[in-house]
Amino acid sequence: MKKTIQAPIAKKISKELKIHDDIRIDNYYWLNEKENPEVIDYLNAENDYTKQMMQHTDAFQKDLFEEMKGRIKEDDSTVPYKLNGYWYITKYETGKDYPIYIRKKESLDAEDEILFDCNDMAKDHAYFNLGGISISPDNTLAAFSTDVVSRRQYTIKIKNLQTGEIYEDEILNTTGSATWANDNKTLFYSMKDEVTLRSHKIFKHKLHADFKNDSEVFHEANETFNTFVYKTKSKKYIVIGSSSTLSSEYRILNADTPDGEFKIFQKRTKDLEYSIAHYDDSFYIISNGDGATNFKLLKTNEQTTEKEHWQDVMPHRRDVLIEDIEIFKDYLVVNERENGLNNLRIISWNGAEDYCLPFNSETYTVYIGNNPDFDSDVLRYGFNSLTSPSSVIDYNFKTKQNEIKKEQQVLGGKFKKENYESKRIWATARDGVKVPISLVYKKGIKLDGSNPLLQYAYGSYGSTTDPSFSSIRLSLLDRGFIYAISHIRGGEYLGRDWYENGKLLTKINTFHDFIDCSKHLIEQNYTSNKHLYAYGGSAGGLLMGTIINMNPELYHGILAAVPFVDVVTTMLDDTIPLTTGEYDEWGNPNDLKYYNYMKSYSPYDNVKVQEYPNMLVTTGLHDSQVQYWEPAKWVAKLRDYKKDSNRLFLRTDMDSGHGGASGRFESLKEVALEYAFLLDLEGIHG
Repeated sequence: MKKTIQAPIAKKISKELKIHDDIRIDNYYWLNEKENPEVIDYLNAENDYTKQMMQHTDAFQKDLFEEMKGRIKEDDSTVPYKLNGYWYITKYETGKDYPIYIRKKESLDAEDEILFDCNDMAKDHAYFNLGGISISPDNTLAAFSTDVVSRRQYTIKIKNLQTGEIYEDEILNTTGSATWANDNKTLFYSMKDEVTLRSHKIFKHKLHADFKNDSEVFHEANETFNTFVYKTKSKKYIVIGSSSTLSSEYRILNADTPDGEFKIFQKRTKDLEYSIAHYDDSFYIISNGDGATNFKLLKTNEQTTEKEHWQDVMPHRRDVLIEDIEIFKDYLVVNERENGLNNLRIISWNGAEDYCLPFNSETYTVYIGNNPDFDSDVLRYGFNSLTSPSSVIDYNFKTKQNEIKKEQQVLGGKFKKENYESKRIWATARDGVKVPISLVYKKGIKLDGSNPLLQYAYGSYGSTTDPSFSSIRLSLLDRGFIYAISHIRGGEYLGRDWYENGKLLTKINTFHDFIDCSKHLIEQNYTSNKHLYAYGGSAGGLLMGTIINMNPELYHGILAAVPFVDVVTTMLDDTIPLTTGEYDEWGNPNDLKYYNYMKSYSPYDNVKVQEYPNMLVTTGLHDSQVQYWEPAKWVAKLRDYKKDSNRLFLRTDMDSGHGGASGRFESLKEVALEYAFLLDLEGIHG
């Protein structure tokens, strides 16, 4: 007889969690003891179980990995951009996992100057990530940061680009970003709180000084705010920013006088968000002040930065969201979103021109690229869609011509964009609101309800999931899958109100929207509940956990990556990274109103005795965003409660964190596992 593989059963140690005269019993609270060998043993047992249960797909996973890898151009490089006399390029070499950063002086024909070869830097580490690179104004030094644990705690070092020497200067526990003052010896950087990992202080470092003696120039004491530092495109100002979900504040200092005092640009005010860009003798401000829900563009003289001096450049429009701007000597470019789609609006400062670049697609992604030069007559932007690979395009303001500098190559010889179809449809949510869904599939499939469909969404923080191209996704599309992105409330796809109506005490709309999109896809015969799969990560993993508590019968399988599922317990623990800064997103459960609302949808708290879909849950042991124990506890509780014999797998990457494995190909092995899980459920093994 064939031996039955037994799933791991986590032991129960009852813990009472009491607040507001309410008691929750958490039998798996002990799994947060990372140093406890029993916890590691349990995670390893779950990994072994997943490996054994998926063993019959091992060869298929390898095939999928090679197939996906085979579409990627291994010897690849970015489109060069010029900054301060040098052309900068990032390149990849065949057989290597990590990027190589190079530059060339003045001419693209000049000799390569290797700044950083991450393949050499990563060779002694299971995980490696090079964070920010900041080049000094005189081009001789580079401040760079590395993370070798995957908790997003970066160490900053300084490299002499003339000699190759890496100085002894070493700054620990930073966000990874740093910016030089104009004196080439003063470096500003942001430091993280050791426990919560909140970015809470800005320091000033002098070249060759002991970082323990660095000067603290700003402390963000408010636990709901994060702070950061950068230099304006004009190179005139060092800017310290502080932001929360609902408010922002900036401080400015002339970059020529790094030992001077920072001046507050406009003090923080509840519900006032703004961002600043400097050009000539003025600052340009994107702000939601005075009821401008979708933001407006304003301008003020650099000497008078307070809000009462701000003057409208582009007024607020109810149906158009201003997302970003790029300033040039003769033109202003505005990235604005209308009806879910981005426009690049080009306005000449002399008032003679005001138009949008045309994009002939029903659903697409466009964004402003790297444009470091004010004096340029060329706008660099990026474009792709669900069927069109990514392109980097230079648009000439004077000639009105586009030049495609690079289009992503899809190797393997099989891909032709005309073989795929994309469209946008609209589902009606239960409260009557129309929710857009972007779809892509292989042309010629019959919409008879028999197609497997993978439905994705995120739906939090106002983060918009634009419909973008993925060569990896072709491995599903070519095997008959439809891929759907549900642009649910909680994101900002249809403007700021779309976000506001999917957070705090309206968060339930996020979950209802996704479920109602699922029902619409089934009703319209794109799929059926026997072939519908859902996927979400992080806050999107919270979405997965909630929809299967509410409507498990709609889904045949679920992929939940680094899922935020123990909402109440996490939001009550202000020592956990991100918690305090997220009160404006989810609410503060120390307030009974938010506690009750959060508890009503929290996936972990609402696991019930019922049948659940097949599930693959993934996490990273060192995750700083969603701690590994949330998915571990959730899976343990699901095993105890669920009434079905469907698959439930937990895979913990013991070397990585929230972003998964490092290296451009290593992460494909995770995708191969996920795709093999889905395709196996469909009976597809080749």
